[in-house]
Parts: sequence; C-alpha cells; structure tokens
Amino acid sequence: MKTIKLSSKKKMRNTLFISFLIFICLIVRIGCIQFVQGGELSSMAYQQQTLDRNINPKRGTIYDATGTNILAVSSTVETVTVNPGNISKENKEKVAKTLSDVFELDYEKILKKVSKRSSIETIIKKVDKEKTDQLRIWMEQNGITTGINIDEDTKRYYPYSTVASQIIGFCGSDNQGLDGIEAKYDKNLKGIQGAIQRHTDAKGGEIGKEGETYVSAIDGDDLVLTIDLSIQSIVEKYLEEACIDNVCTDGGNVLVMNPQNGDILAMATYPNYNLNQPYEAYTDELKQNWDNLEQAEKSKNLQAVWRNKAITDTYEPGSVFKLITASAAIEEGLVTDIDKEGSFSCTGAIEVAGVRIKCWRHYRPHGSESLRVGLMNSCNPVFIGLGQKLGVTKYYSYLNKFRLLNKTGIDLPGEANSIFLAEEKAGPVELATISFGQRFEITPIQLVTAISAIANGGTSIQPRVVKQIINSQTGEIQEVAVKTNGEVISKETSEKVLSMMESVVSEGTGKNAKVAGYRIGGKTGTSEDGVNTNKYVTSFCGVAPIDNPQVVVLVTLYNPTGEGGHQGGVWFILSLHFKQHSKSLTI
Repeated sequence: MKTIKLSSKKKMRNTLFISFLIFICLIVRIGCIQFVQGGELSSMAYQQQTLDRNINPKRGTIYDATGTNILAVSSTVETVTVNPGNISKENKEKVAKTLSDVFELDYEKILKKVSKRSSIETIIKKVDKEKTDQLRIWMEQNGITTGINIDEDTKRYYPYSTVASQIIGFCGSDNQGLDGIEAKYDKNLKGIQGAIQRHTDAKGGEIGKEGETYVSAIDGDDLVLTIDLSIQSIVEKYLEEACIDNVCTDGGNVLVMNPQNGDILAMATYPNYNLNQPYEAYTDELKQNWDNLEQAEKSKNLQAVWRNKAITDTYEPGSVFKLITASAAIEEGLVTDIDKEGSFSCTGAIEVAGVRIKCWRHYRPHGSESLRVGLMNSCNPVFIGLGQKLGVTKYYSYLNKFRLLNKTGIDLPGEANSIFLAEEKAGPVELATISFGQRFEITPIQLVTAISAIANGGTSIQPRVVKQIINSQTGEIQEVAVKTNGEVISKETSEKVLSMMESVVSEGTGKNAKVAGYRIGGKTGTSEDGVNTNKYVTSFCGVAPIDNPQVVVLVTLYNPTGEGGHQGGVWFILSLHFKQHSKSLTI
C-alpha cells in the first residue's frame, strides 16, 4: 500500500510539472504575439477586416502661354472592381458573363477573378461611363447591390494630339507622368489619392454601411507653359515640310526662345507622335510593318520618337558658333572696329601647329576682310586667328560664361551636356577647330541659350517651359522665377555682334532669311554628323527684331539629302514659310 501511494504522488508531481511547463509556454507565446508580432498581426487583421478602394485625383491641366488653350486635361472615366466574397456562388458565373460581355473581356479570366478568395479584384480600368451605365442597369435589373464596385477615375487626354508631343510627354496607366512635362512636374500634377474604406467580416463580407469611411482625393495643380500654341503649330507645320522637302533622314528640330526672360515659345522635333496613342506606330511606313516587328524593335522606334532632340542630343554646331568667338574677341578688345578693312586676310587656308586648315571657300579665297565681312562670308581663317589670340584659357572662360560647359537647367527631363575636350588637353589645333564650331558637340538648347545672351544685351538667362503653377484647392498662382546666370558680355559688344548678324542676313550667307519689314539677324552653319559618316547637320540661328530682340530661332536639320544640299543656307526653305507668319514669330 505504501508503494502505491508513493507512485500516485510521483504521477501527480509529474502532471503538475508538465502543466507548469505548458503554462509557461503559453505565457511566452502570448508575449510573443502581443509584443513581437503585434504590429504585423494588427496590420493583417486590418487588411482582412477592411475593404479599401482608391479614388484617383484629377490630374492637373496643362495650358499654353495664353492660359486659355488646353494642351493636356484629365477626363472622367470609371474603374470596375469586384469583391469575390460578396458575390454568391450561384451568381458568380452570371456576373462573370455580364462583365465579359459589357467590357468585351475574356470570360474565363473574369470568372477566375470573380471566384478568387480575395477581398478585391480589378476588372477593368478607365472605361467610359456609357459602358458602366450598362452594368448599372443590369445590376438593378438582377437585384445585385453588393460585390461589384464602380468608382470614378480619370484618363489623360491631349486635345491637340501631336502638338508639342516631346515637350508635354504622356502618362502611364496609373496616371503617373512618364516623359516630358508630365514626368518633370509629376509631383505637382498628380494630386493626392483618396479612398473608400469599408469594414468586412473574416470572409470579406460587408458589415453594413455604417462602417464606411470616405477620404476625398485632392486634384493636382495646373501648369501654364511658356509654349505659345500658335507659334508651336506654325513651327511644327513648316519644320515637317522642310524635313520632307530636304529628305532629312534623321529629322530636325526648331527652338524659339524669348531672350529677355528665357521663355521657350516653341520647341518642335520632327518626327513627332500622337500623345493619345504613344505606343502606336507614328509614320505610314512603320504602320505598314508594325505588327511584324519584334517588341525590341518597336521599343527602339518608340524611344527614338519620344526623345526631345533639342535637349537630349548633341551635335557639332558649325559656323553658327562663330558668333561666340566673335563676341569673346570683341569683349576682350581684340577687335575694336568691326568694319576696319584689312583687319584679316583669307588666303584659302591657315596653318596651325603644322596642320593646314582650309576655309570652306579655299578654291576662291576671301582676301582682305573686316570682322563684319568675315562673319558675312563665314570665313574660317578669321575666327581661327581670333581663337589663337584669345588662347585656350581665356576661350574656355567664355565657354563657361556662356553656359556651354554645363547643362542649361531647363525644366525638362533628360537634358544632355556638351562634349568638349578638357581645357588642359586642348592644344592649338583643337582651339582652332573649336573657334569655327567643329570637333566638339553641344545641344540645340545650349546654343540657343548662348545666342540669347548675345541678343538680350549680354546676360545669360536659364531657359524655362513652365511659368506658372496654379493651386487646385485655392486657385493661388505661383510664378516660376526667371533665373539669370550673370553678365557674359557688355551691351556694347552685344550691339556690335547683332549688327554683324543683321549684315549676314541682308548681304551674307543668310540672305534667304530676309523678311520684308523686319530687321533680322542670323548666322548659318554646316557641320559633319560624326567622323567619316558622310552625314551633315545644317542649321540657322535667327534673331528678331534686331533693334530689340524678342525671339531667337534655331533651326537644325539632320542629314538633309535632297537637291538643296546640306549647306546652312537651306534655311530659306523654312524661312519662306515663316515669312507669311512673321508677325506671330516676332512677338
């Protein structure tokens, strides 16, 4: 009997010990759940017990410089989602069939979404109200009040389709800006999402309407650009004609800038594309073969046309750059009288460090010249001589002042920088070629910004394409400040260079750019597009009116192969069209 009692006590002791261990384990587990996993589990519970649907804000409107012409706007559309847990089993196939019929979707895919064990599934985004109204009628007729959600959404629309396409850019499926102004100012334009939150049970079923929370979306801010729709449209029309007439295999671009405040009045690139269909073929040739192209080839073509070549691509500016050399030389006092005959002499070529560099008209040398005549003739030896007198250090200091060694800071994405040989590596030959605009590369926006400094009396001004931001909530207008980068040359130097530019148009290589009744100055340019490519870039930079410049226009045509040749004088093909619209361009 004693042995039996001891055995019972031992069993009882073991049972108590095991119970104590279990109790300790439970305490540890509860502590772990409460303090270690508490935040995560709480979040999971919230997600399981709430049903959130986003409300997309209306993206801000983009206006042209007048503030009246709409370049980009968000129209109201709707998005359809389903809560599978709120659709009864007997209705799932019927709902899937209706959704697939109304929105022309694949039935099997929709049925799979309707049958999922999830809180919410998206059926279709950004559909017109006409379609969703059909669904509303069907839901009412069939007594379905829960499980299908129709929420207001927005869709980006571009009223002028192709106009200013590379400037404006476009949006993705979630209304995020992907290129151009849409991307650069995405934070201002996109607004803040709202939401509809409903409490649900563990299966995803709704727990009445009393648990619903509505958070309003905040619409994005509006933008007013510096782009003038009238000027932009004129420029695009005649740039296209110039590129087609000259058979420009690599397209072209035109920049129109107000030198007084840096406003870009027009920025056109050819070819352009339809902003409402940015992923579609953009030329007749591509349209014929688009479906047969590999995706990589399609992407390559699309990336090419999306590029804003005026800011993303560099090129040799050629003789237009002689304006920079002339400005630096006059400012440094190397030339005091721009009309003094015999200041320079062209013998057809000049030897620099043992290298013979020809004038473009080496076969019939220009002979004795003043600086004005040298610019009118676009004589290479004149500017090589000026470059030698300035020297590498001084010349590079002017490149820096003219903001040619740095990006301009224009408010567009993807701006490229110039490509110059490092100052310490630039020898006499390199300085000579730079002096007349070759063997380095800059972007069109860098060049038009530099010429604008000459045009406005000598001040470097940062270019801009947005001048106002309008708050969507208050209507308050925020002016985008004009930014200056200091004085580059004196007003006296500016006036002398402008006077010579006027002579280039009235009597020199740019005479085809004359417009009756207006005082216009300019400079032509031709350069090779790369080394030994047999491709050329032809350009013209014009300033008007010369006595009080309001516009600087830079036209660049890439590899013109038509009968007109590749000389910078082919500007006349474009300028002939501009003449009839000169009042619009000379604001």
